[in-house]
Amino acid sequence: MIRFIRNTLHPARYHGRLHGQRPPFFEGWYFKVVDATARHRLAFIPGIFWSGRPHSFVQVNDGERAAAHYNEYPVEAFWAAGDRFEVHVGPNRFTHNEMTLLIDRPEQQVAGTLRFGGLSPWPVTLTAPGIMGWYAWVPFMECYHGVLSLDHTIYGALTIDGQEIDFSGGRGYIEKDWGRGFPEAWIWLQTNHFDQSPGTSLTASIAIIPWVRTAFPGFIIGLWHDGHLYRFATYTGAKTERLAVTEHTIEWVVGNRDHRLEMFVTQGGDSTFGLLKGPDTFEMGKRVAESLSATAHVRLTDRPTGRVLFEDTGRHAGLEVHEVEARLLKMIK
Repeated sequence: MIRFIRNTLHPARYHGRLHGQRPPFFEGWYFKVVDATARHRLAFIPGIFWSGRPHSFVQVNDGERAAAHYNEYPVEAFWAAGDRFEVHVGPNRFTHNEMTLLIDRPEQQVAGTLRFGGLSPWPVTLTAPGIMGWYAWVPFMECYHGVLSLDHTIYGALTIDGQEIDFSGGRGYIEKDWGRGFPEAWIWLQTNHFDQSPGTSLTASIAIIPWVRTAFPGFIIGLWHDGHLYRFATYTGAKTERLAVTEHTIEWVVGNRDHRLEMFVTQGGDSTFGLLKGPDTFEMGKRVAESLSATAHVRLTDRPTGRVLFEDTGRHAGLEVHEVEARLLKMIK
């Protein structure tokens, strides 16, 4: 119990055990990096999977090429600090402030170090330890979520398949997931590349959440703008007013007593998606199509007055839309 409390109050840390972890369990961290030209957009996902065939991994999603690589390592190649966020997968090292990569596989080679400055973590308090709010204290959730930095500056370079890419002056984002497995269905959206508002960041997700003997469509959204975090979530009493998904667009409107948030997302076509692996109970068996080339037009309105507080277009957005037609969209209507 003490370990659970300590980890809940420090969501960035590794929540499992280095040896003898009881399955099913997975944990993964997500580092999105975009260079200053926005041509090079990548996501690096280190993690560990404790079920079926346990192993560790570093996934790489290349948004420019719309290609994903799953670099697998033995479970013994994974190491995590107990008192801070520091994770090693083989020769690759990840912390809040930097990541060092040395991936040398026939299908992909990545080497170099990127450092991060001016991080904007989601606030952690006793009653709301991170983006999940009080749900973070529930010990039987299928999947937990954390946001380590909504927006930050990148310094350094990577050599990818023989090409050196300078990421200095680019923007980054860090989040993570852990638990028994990914949800049955979800939508996930993230962008911190708004045309007129540098430093503004949006992260938004909705999923089918198992709850005792039933399930509900739970969502968590954060808009970080001008030093203020606007939160919309199931646990705050916010409601989804509209969610419409077509082949290439998403319209999602949420609101609470004070604000209304409208998001119109353009997916960019099938050719912009890399195919990642995601965890279920027994294997990394989910196939997750993720784009790093979506566009999101966002409008935030003060509900009592109707005044527009923020309106801009976020580019180079991360986007996943997974199995939403069967149940998730029907649960909203």
